[in-house]
Formats: sequence, C-alpha cells, structure tokens
Amino acid sequence: MTNPVRTKRSGGFTLIEIVMVLAIAAVIMGGAVGLMVLSSDERVLRNVSGEVEALAKRARTAAILHQTSYALEFSEHSIRMMSWARAANNTDTTKGTTDGAVNGIKDAGQVDLADDVAVSVRRWNSDKWIPLAKNAVEIWRFDPDGLCEPVSVRYTRGKSTAEDTYHPLTASIRESQLDAR
Repeated sequence: MTNPVRTKRSGGFTLIEIVMVLAIAAVIMGGAVGLMVLSSDERVLRNVSGEVEALAKRARTAAILHQTSYALEFSEHSIRMMSWARAANNTDTTKGTTDGAVNGIKDAGQVDLADDVAVSVRRWNSDKWIPLAKNAVEIWRFDPDGLCEPVSVRYTRGKSTAEDTYHPLTASIRESQLDAR
C-alpha cells in the first residue's frame, strides 16, 4: 500500500483568517466607541448633578453655621452659592464689595456649566419646569434652621436628561432619574 502524499503546512495564518480576526476586532471596537460616546453624556450629567448636590449641602451647612440665609443662584452658564442678602438684591454681583463678601462671609462656590448643558428648575407643588433663559436667574433659598425649598433640577445635554429632586431637610438628592441617549 502506498501512502498518500502529505503536504506540509507552514506555521503562518492564511489571508482569510487574518481578515476574519480584523473584522471581529473592528466590530468590537465600533461597539466600544458607541458606548463611550453615549456614556460621555451620562458622565457629564452625573458630574454636574454631583457638583450641584455638593454645593446645596454646602449652602445648607453655611446657613446653619452662620445663622444667615444662603442661596444657590441658577443662571444660564453657572450655579453659584452666595448669601441670601446678596442674591435677593438681584444686582450685578461683580460690583459692590471688592472681595466678594457680604457681612464678612465670602461666597463659597460655583459650578460652571458647559455650553451644551441646559438647566431647568421646578419649584415644589408645581408641574412646570422653568428653563433658564438669557439673563434670567432662579434662586434656591437655604434658611438658618436647616430647611430649604424642595426643588427639582433638570439637566439636559443633547437628547440626554437627568432630573434630581432635593430633600428639604438635608439638601441631598432624594430622587434621581437619568435618561442617557
């Protein structure tokens, strides 16, 4: 009996095997890039939400410690913490005192909003969202007894939204919803 001739195969890969591996890698990378783009909206909205919550807690704490009302001032491009007297005057906050202080108490913080993040505020016992338009300001007050108005804040970036409802006793987020698209 004769043995069939066997050809010896080299140790390399065929062109079709290399093409298949590259195609699979491209599909996986495409999916990963898609997830990163979607998660960037989620990441930005969560960061803004966390910064505003920290600022609200700081305003509540400052109001209790200094026994004077504080406020968060929501404007189109930023959210600032300041004394209630300064916020209630509704004047240009860049003028007046040279060090940014009212009654010796300096402003404690600010959250700068990206140009593509829009903010809306909903007051308690209302279904109406108030969008922050140009030169419009919404004030959220924190009293020395530790209470604050229960508000909801909506952050929008593109088609993604995050809504936070704040607790009136702790100034922390009571309920949060995120719809990242």
